[in-house]
Amino acid sequence: MPALLEIQNLIKHYPSVKAVDDVSFSLNAGRCLGLLGPNGAGKTTTIEILEGIKDADSGTILYKGQPVGNRFQTEAGIMFQSTALQDYISVIETLNMFSDLYTKNANIDELIQQCNLQDYLDQDNRKLSGGQRQRLLLAIALVNDPDILFLDEPTTGLDPQARRNFWNLIETIKAAGKTVILTTHYMDEAYTLCDEIAIMDHGKIIAHDSPENLLAAHFNDVIIQLPKADLTATNALSFELTEHNNKVEITTNDVNLTIRKLIESNVSLANLNIRSRNLDDLFLELTGKELRT
Repeated sequence: MPALLEIQNLIKHYPSVKAVDDVSFSLNAGRCLGLLGPNGAGKTTTIEILEGIKDADSGTILYKGQPVGNRFQTEAGIMFQSTALQDYISVIETLNMFSDLYTKNANIDELIQQCNLQDYLDQDNRKLSGGQRQRLLLAIALVNDPDILFLDEPTTGLDPQARRNFWNLIETIKAAGKTVILTTHYMDEAYTLCDEIAIMDHGKIIAHDSPENLLAAHFNDVIIQLPKADLTATNALSFELTEHNNKVEITTNDVNLTIRKLIESNVSLANLNIRSRNLDDLFLELTGKELRT
C-alpha cells in the first residue's frame, strides 16, 4: 500500500537562494509529522508547495499514489497561520458558509462538539477570544472531513491553558485516523503531538524520525542544572559549564560521579535539577540555532 503522501526530490529556487533543496519524504495514513526549522530553513515554502499555494521548480508530489490534483484539493484541510474571518457574521454562519463550498462535508453538529464551539455559535467572529478563534479555524479546516490536515503554527499566541486544550483537540483528530502535517515553534508541542519529526535547515531535511529515536541517536547524556549563584569562582573550576537564564548546566553521562564531584567541591545541591535531553537540545545540536531565531 503506497504512502498517503510522498514527496520526491522537491526543489524551489528564488533569485538569491535555493529555498527547497531536493527534499524527499513520505507520510503514511494516520500519522502526525512535525516539520521544524529555523527561519529561512525552507519549511514554509515546502508546506506551501504541498498545500498547492506555490509551485515547485521540480520534483513530484504523490497523494494516495497519484499526482496531486482535484482529489487532493477536496480531501485536504488547511489551517493557516494567519486567516481573516468574515466580520459581522456568527460562528455557525461561518461554518455553514465554508461547508457550502464542498460536496463532501463533515457533520456540522459533531464538528461543533469536537471543537467545543457549542457555547459560541451565535457570537460575532470579531468577539472571539484567541482560543475560540483557533478552534473555529480548526473546525473550518475540518469542515470537508479531510483525510489529510495541514496545521501551520496553530497555537502561536495562545496562553498555556488554551494551548493544552488545542492539543487535546488535535489528539482527538489523530485518534479518528486523520493524517496531520504540523509546523510549530514549540518543541514540547512537537514532542507531544508528532509521531515523527523532520528538521529542515538550508532547504534540506537534516533529520527525520520519531522524537524518541532522534534523541536516542544523538544523545547518551543528561543535563544537571544549578542556580548560577550556587557556584563560586573556586568550586566551578572542576566543571565545564554553560550558562542559561541565571542557571548553569553541566552535561554528563555519569550522574553519580558528577554529583560526587559537586559535593566534594562544596556546591549546594538544594536546588539541583536533572533533566533528560529534549528536542530543544536536538535542534541546537543539528542547526546551531534556537528555533525562534
